[in-house]
Amino acid sequence: MASIAESMELIKRGADEILLEESLLKKLERGKPLKIKAGFDPTAPDLHLGHTVLINKLRQFQDLGHEVTFLIGDFTGMIGDPTGKNVTRKPLTREDVLKNAETYQEQIFKILDREKTIIRFNSEWMEEIGAAGLIQLAAKHTVARMLERDDFNKRYKNGQPIAIHEFLYPLVQGYDSVALQSDVELGGTDQKFNLLVGRQLQEVYGQEPQVVLTMPILEGLDGVQKMSKSLGNYIGIADQPDDMFGKIMSISDELMWRYYELLSFKSMSDINALRRQVEEGMNPRDAKVLLAEELIERFHDKAAAIKSHENFVARFQKGAMPDEMPEFALEAGEGFSIANLLKEAGLVSSTSEALRMIKQGAVKIDGEKIEDRNLVLSKGSVHIYQVGKRRFAKVTLT
Repeated sequence: MASIAESMELIKRGADEILLEESLLKKLERGKPLKIKAGFDPTAPDLHLGHTVLINKLRQFQDLGHEVTFLIGDFTGMIGDPTGKNVTRKPLTREDVLKNAETYQEQIFKILDREKTIIRFNSEWMEEIGAAGLIQLAAKHTVARMLERDDFNKRYKNGQPIAIHEFLYPLVQGYDSVALQSDVELGGTDQKFNLLVGRQLQEVYGQEPQVVLTMPILEGLDGVQKMSKSLGNYIGIADQPDDMFGKIMSISDELMWRYYELLSFKSMSDINALRRQVEEGMNPRDAKVLLAEELIERFHDKAAAIKSHENFVARFQKGAMPDEMPEFALEAGEGFSIANLLKEAGLVSSTSEALRMIKQGAVKIDGEKIEDRNLVLSKGSVHIYQVGKRRFAKVTLT
């Protein structure tokens, strides 16, 4: 076990909030491994880098010698998490949930130590307590407390429907902490209300309340909205190496440091040293390459990381891509045609010129030549567009 000072330094890395920090210190001072829990509803088949912010923190707790439970919310997934939703979310079928859960179990061991990870499903105890138990659980919380939650409060004031089953979600998530007797629960900042319900229910059931540790929501490639598959601004951990490399290289220099803190396994002293090198004249692109190689090696292997770097350099003709280029944010609406996008980004003078350049094979997206003159780009996409040898622009569709 690491010293308490070393433990706190690593635990606090990248964290948004720890409630309560003094409680965490007391738990650590006992010198026994803590029970760490993070829950993931299998709402989609693949994880992206945004999900790995929490999984990385779980790995750090493993490295410190603590007991980590990766909780798959197969029961809560069928309820549907109302967090941040202004409408009732459609629940998933059990078949969908179980299928997605299989892929989660395959992907998480790219980060977590398989031998030290406990995988649980919250249906284990929720199906056991039955309808009567669920009613008894509901009796331990109030509607007034539920309406303190921001998204519920806004919907209630605006006269928007709140289905009764949505109140069950934070209760079931909270009861997960009771069932697992967790010492620490991790979650995104948007999960704070649910995590605090866990503390409250543990007290009701006579347990010592868990410490709540919230992590920031990782921004997607656009640097504005949270990473999301539906927004198209994500990097999937199952993405092909070349795709992953190109996406990481497309992020802004400023966003790169946030990715380093939340996604890299480098120490903060090493990251700060790298940042100083950039401030002293090192090309930020070189630092971005190191990040891309690290992440690709983690989710694929070292050979794939090296090859994807070589392929990226080859696509951009060994340094033909400029260090700086214009950046644009355009409203996508229902989609943006490639000809209009090239015109709005100032890469061509007219849509007819754009169509002509595409026909001539002079237009590239992320270094790949395109031939489809009817191509439509979707909201959330972030790409580097090139016309000819010298005209470049990075465009984010919002």
